[in-house]
Amino acid sequence: MGFIETMKERGLIAQITHEEELTQHLAEAPRTAYIGFDPTAPSLHVGHLMHVINLKRWQDAGHRVIAVVGGGTAMIGDPTGKSEMRQVLTAAAIASNMQGLKSQLATYIDFSSPAKAIMVNNHDWLGPLNYLNLLCEIGPHFSVNRMLTAECFKQRLEKGLSFLEFNYMILQSYDFLHLFKTEACTLQMGGDDQWSNILAGMELVRRFTRKQAFCITTPLLENSDGRKMGKTEKGAVWLDPALTSPYEFFQFWRNVEDAMVGKCLAFYTELPMVEVRRLAALGGAEINEAKKILAYEVTAMLHGTEAAVAARGSAAKLFSQDGGGSGGSEPEVHITAAAFGAGMNVLDLLLAAKIVPSKAEGRRLIEQGGLAINGEKVEDMGSVLTPQAFASAAGCLVKKGKRHYYRLRILG
Repeated sequence: MGFIETMKERGLIAQITHEEELTQHLAEAPRTAYIGFDPTAPSLHVGHLMHVINLKRWQDAGHRVIAVVGGGTAMIGDPTGKSEMRQVLTAAAIASNMQGLKSQLATYIDFSSPAKAIMVNNHDWLGPLNYLNLLCEIGPHFSVNRMLTAECFKQRLEKGLSFLEFNYMILQSYDFLHLFKTEACTLQMGGDDQWSNILAGMELVRRFTRKQAFCITTPLLENSDGRKMGKTEKGAVWLDPALTSPYEFFQFWRNVEDAMVGKCLAFYTELPMVEVRRLAALGGAEINEAKKILAYEVTAMLHGTEAAVAARGSAAKLFSQDGGGSGGSEPEVHITAAAFGAGMNVLDLLLAAKIVPSKAEGRRLIEQGGLAINGEKVEDMGSVLTPQAFASAAGCLVKKGKRHYYRLRILG
């Protein structure tokens, strides 16, 4: 099955240009495609994972991958989906972050040969650009009126869009033109919120070279409260195990909403679609079995089989009916001995350890019977934990809600 057929079967195409021509283009010879990644953090997160796996699918279909790290465009900041201007990073910070991104991408993509995949930094070609030359060469190909109607600018226009950010579309489009000319890259992929930027790049290639390029965007996956995939009340779910442990990563997928299980299996695993449809059709309590398979498959692909087996085993022990205790891989949280002193109110402790984002959330958790420490339900908001709760060398086990466990330790 070809790349386009695989993407369509899994529901991974939101928008596509010139589908028939692209299908023929891919059938004629191995081609090159790129996706851009923002290096504003030292790790990719689950929000990037669909794009990473799609690059893997592209490479598995026999084509060449370019992973573009936006070292140049990150100095401006993509306004897409942002209500405020994003903090600009230094070149040193961007370079440091790039190292982490490359190692994570290499988990999925074979970089052993430039014929298979390369990773590039768009600062390499955007940095040396002469502004007057750019205006004269590229400016005539962009209509301001059309740019202002782009979805990526609408939200920011209501609160104020800086001229700095307004240039983002032009620079991202220039990326596509540069890669088309230097690397024979004919396809750009990305999330559907990037459609305007990606389409502008394709049109710049066509106008500047009189040749055809192509675009594909993938669906945006959101849960029922409107959060994008990978965003939780505690923040992003990172691919770096030092930031999000394999157990936490496993639990994120284990706890996806029932209605999202089918899409997640199709988007984030390599299970055959026959099996995906069978698992997605499970109802009632049986859907939990599908979630376990989802969590295992995604964790194994990123962290390896051993880590996935360990995370699955820990989850099984923690959630067993006999309260089988800790599986040993639950995320650790800490508080200093100086802050803890001779004892600490449970609400203060939860907040200090960042188990809850606010005392109000902690109160609500206790009122609803959703907090247990070392197996004992906490019912009194005035409860004070003493060092005795940490008598075990393993610290104390905090259960938040039905599924979230934390190993709390005192340091120093």
